[in-house]
Amino acid sequence: MRLFLCEKPSQAKDIAAVLGASRRGDGCWLGTDVTVTWCIGHLLETAPPDAYDARYKRWVLEDLPIIPEKWKMLVKPKTASQFKAVKRLLGEADELVIATDADREGEMIARELVEHCRYRGPIKRLWLSALDDASIRKALATLKPGAETFSLYHSALGRSRADWLIGMNMSRLFTLLGRQSGYQGVLPVGRVQTPTLRLVVDRDRSIADFVPVPYWAIEVQLLHDNTPFIAQWRAASDVCDEHDRCLNQVLAQAAAAAMRNAADARLVKLRTERVREAAPLPFDLGTLQEICSKKLGLGAQETLDVAQALYETHKLITYPRSDCGYLPLSQHSEAPGILAALGRADPGLGELLKYLEPQRRSRAWNDAKVSAHHGIIPTAAAKNLERLTGKHRAVYTLIRARYLAQFLPNHEYDRTQADFDCAGQALRAVGKLIVEPGWKRALPEALAPAKGRGAPAPQMLPALAEGCDYAIANVILKDLWTQPPKPFTEGDLIKAMKNVAKLVEDPLLKQKLKDTTGIGTEATRAGIIQGLLDRGYLTKNGKALAATPPAFSLIDAVPRAIADPGTTAIWEQALDMVQSSEMSLEEFVAKQAAWMSKQVGRCTSLRLTISGPASPAGKRATPWKNKRKTAKRKTAPATKL
Repeated sequence: MRLFLCEKPSQAKDIAAVLGASRRGDGCWLGTDVTVTWCIGHLLETAPPDAYDARYKRWVLEDLPIIPEKWKMLVKPKTASQFKAVKRLLGEADELVIATDADREGEMIARELVEHCRYRGPIKRLWLSALDDASIRKALATLKPGAETFSLYHSALGRSRADWLIGMNMSRLFTLLGRQSGYQGVLPVGRVQTPTLRLVVDRDRSIADFVPVPYWAIEVQLLHDNTPFIAQWRAASDVCDEHDRCLNQVLAQAAAAAMRNAADARLVKLRTERVREAAPLPFDLGTLQEICSKKLGLGAQETLDVAQALYETHKLITYPRSDCGYLPLSQHSEAPGILAALGRADPGLGELLKYLEPQRRSRAWNDAKVSAHHGIIPTAAAKNLERLTGKHRAVYTLIRARYLAQFLPNHEYDRTQADFDCAGQALRAVGKLIVEPGWKRALPEALAPAKGRGAPAPQMLPALAEGCDYAIANVILKDLWTQPPKPFTEGDLIKAMKNVAKLVEDPLLKQKLKDTTGIGTEATRAGIIQGLLDRGYLTKNGKALAATPPAFSLIDAVPRAIADPGTTAIWEQALDMVQSSEMSLEEFVAKQAAWMSKQVGRCTSLRLTISGPASPAGKRATPWKNKRKTAKRKTAPATKL
């Protein structure tokens, strides 16, 4: 019997339908010499400290660090019945096909069962990027050898054990230190959550410490045949800051007075250039979360939940937990079918479809840049869109728009820069004239890029000529103040977690981090942020996130390496080394254990002062848990390499 092991019941049902396994069995679907069973996330969990020694039920400083000599896995009580069904089926199987999610956490869900149940038969891997019938049949025809993805399991196992070492030890350590100073709450510390919290704490401090500085700008309205347009004053660089803002009030007032006394401004230089913008890539999950936060007001976890429903329940999009926006070249041949299906599903696309060129191959199709997963795109199963309402319809529309944009020309416009002299003062007017809408035809208004804070609105300049004079209609002197950084929104924080290299000052470390995944992974970041909110380390006011008093105290107390986003990203590189077999799992975990022992030794004598509650009112604070599949953490260990 060939056994397919899926990750979720819904996934198993879809695959079973294609395989013809239509009879319901005990925890499985049965067909002719084929059985499809499922997990419910992880059926096993890493054993807690007291499973290794009963004395660890009490939290005592002298027992730290806790480092298992031989790691134990326990059956999760809530899903024990399904574990029994899977174990029985593994004992009966002649061949196993792993059909869990196509990522390292999905690999671990299956492989930990294989190991725990001591299955020793042949293994193959079903690698799925979408759950519609056509995608399932295509993947079934190209099963991978099991050995090809085995290293993903060790990478995930290394992540899990590193999370355990840091979470269990550092959470106990800082909770006990807090109790010594009279604080009775639990202080969870995590390998990914704590550096993420540091980002918000640092941003909040920069806002609190911000001292506004006055600056002055002058806006001049000019006329060409009674058609008004706007030019901006350009002060000399020696009186401006790094953002070209004039800091000299007297000089600005004098410039404004001189221009008010002038009749006109002479155009001294006119330059027009054609700008061609390529279509944005299809979404990866992080970018989707960022855009949905900014344009739709959705939280990171909310966006992931919606995308997961569009993938699993509606079968309308490909695998959403992707860290890549590129597409494989082989996928391009499916484009005509997908475009036709999108048109049939939504008659409202009729006008846009006339502009689409299915044969067009944008920069998105690039095998060299495709990772384990490709960009999130619509499937050919598009139908019954009337069932989609509210946020599901809005998110699907954004994903679909990014895909449709790949089959439209570049967006082209003429950018005109006109430099004037007015009573010895320099003015500049910038105009934009769209020549070819191109891919922007596909974008709904919600997806259009937002204008930056303080940026002038684009204008279309009249026909100007060098050497001509243009009448001055108005001169406006603006008294302005520099603005503090904005608080993080969930979308902003997701972006900061992805692009952590930008926040690292050390030039060597910055260079090393440029190509890494940052803090966490596409699949885990939403869960990390939600966990910080649930634990009372963060609060939310509208879209804005803010750190609470316990968060500031904790970040000030924990070892800098644990709270440093740059260190966390390097830990992710270590996991990549395990995945590529450059480092063994055993070596990786040993480095983590040694590092953890050193951190515990350094911190046991700390004096800790924590202010405020550690968890929201009415919620009991709980210690760190190894919530592996819930948020699909891809996080890395504290390691010196």
